[in-house]
Amino acid sequence: MTSPLTDAPDSVQERWSPRLWGTLLVLCAAMFLDALDVSMVGVALPSIATDLGLSTATLQWIVSGYILGYGGLLLLGGRAADLLGRRRVFLIALAVFALASLLGGLVDSGPLLIASRFIKGLSAAFTAPAGLSIITTTFKEGPQRNRALAIYTTCAATGFSMGLVLSGLLTELSWRWTMLLPAPVALIALVFALRLIPHSARENSAGGYDLPGAVTGTSAMLLLVFTVVQAPEVGWTSARTLLSFLVAAALLVSFVLIERRSASPLVRLGVLRSGSQVRAQLGAAAFFGSYVAFQFIVTQYMQSLLHWSALQTALAFLPAGVLVALSSTKIGGIVDRFGTPRVIAVGFTLLVVAYALFLRISLTPQYAAVILPSMLLLGAACALVFPSLNIQATNGVDDHEQGMVSGLLNTSIQVGGALFLAVVTAVITADGGAGAASPQAVLDHYRPGLAVVTVIALAGLLITLPGLRKQRGGEPSVVVARSTPAEASGTAAEDAPAKVAVRD
Repeated sequence: MTSPLTDAPDSVQERWSPRLWGTLLVLCAAMFLDALDVSMVGVALPSIATDLGLSTATLQWIVSGYILGYGGLLLLGGRAADLLGRRRVFLIALAVFALASLLGGLVDSGPLLIASRFIKGLSAAFTAPAGLSIITTTFKEGPQRNRALAIYTTCAATGFSMGLVLSGLLTELSWRWTMLLPAPVALIALVFALRLIPHSARENSAGGYDLPGAVTGTSAMLLLVFTVVQAPEVGWTSARTLLSFLVAAALLVSFVLIERRSASPLVRLGVLRSGSQVRAQLGAAAFFGSYVAFQFIVTQYMQSLLHWSALQTALAFLPAGVLVALSSTKIGGIVDRFGTPRVIAVGFTLLVVAYALFLRISLTPQYAAVILPSMLLLGAACALVFPSLNIQATNGVDDHEQGMVSGLLNTSIQVGGALFLAVVTAVITADGGAGAASPQAVLDHYRPGLAVVTVIALAGLLITLPGLRKQRGGEPSVVVARSTPAEASGTAAEDAPAKVAVRD
């Protein structure tokens, strides 16, 4: 069902109303906060450890707790938006995010801080797919939606980039400000959201709410993310890690079997019959996973080997964030003209070049020759790839499944980030790399990690290439498998009543 905001003729849609702009800006603010929170805490970790007396093992859970809540519950969050109403889910989750931010800035114990981070990640797992599906059901598919998604996703990329800069500034005052900053912004966004976010359709299915799928799917993702996050510390081949992976795999198999038989599945597996959808999901994992790992290495390199301050390190990333922000209103038109496969391919090419160029780093800062060009290429790549992946994943999808597909995409992003960061961390810490005796030895361990990051980005480029061949053959650049008659009625019960839309 399409929102009333999109009922106007196409000629009217050429110019968005103030209310439509307000809706988009509120959703952008929430996504900006989600991305900001992922990156902003990193620079503050040393101050947190000193103030609260936390060990390194406890400290890493301040980051991992957020990732665990976010990545583990996205599938449930996406489907909840479809079933319970996108507006309702978005508003409740945004309020929880604000309260958890306030709690995180006031606590005086490590476990409470980790708990607040987990709750924030959990709430983001509901706001992210709900917000994306509100956009895709409010703006008509085509140039209007492409423009809205370009602005929305570049706000996310900008938030992730600017988080480093803000954390560098705020940590100079106190690490608590990095936790507290999102709270008032989220509350202001909530006030405007109550007035601007349109009431949405929610699905009333006689097939029920797929509780077995929700339990097995959520448990599988939580365990998978937890295992990946812990693997570098406890060992990839340890009995604990292997057993956890085995249990996660068993839960995922059970989840797939349940979804194939459910009358109202948490994830309709038919969407993955589309090549463009699969390429969008895998591309998102490669894109975000490579960037998170790259940022981790570069931050360590600048602070540990070049002895730059937190603020200097943050400012080094600033050109990429500025380039992404300035391009936000232009990418939609580029996608309209060239199609998502071409834009994604060009973006991944720039990403590979940016990472490969950074392999030239040395113990002497080479800002003009290496760091600045890499950051500019990285910014251009993010501006092209991230919006295009979102457009490709959501175009062609029925309104009642937008939340589900949005949850899938965000799950791919978070699992890709956790998985590839863990892999790269294992590479650079192999044979005692983190505690190497000399700066040159540490740098020599960073280079294999950068090489792995480059290979991940290259894999993302290769994933995109089949879409280019199809586009040259005259096929649509974005095609998503719709429900088959069996899926529409439920594979477990062919005579189940049709789903009807209920106002939120």
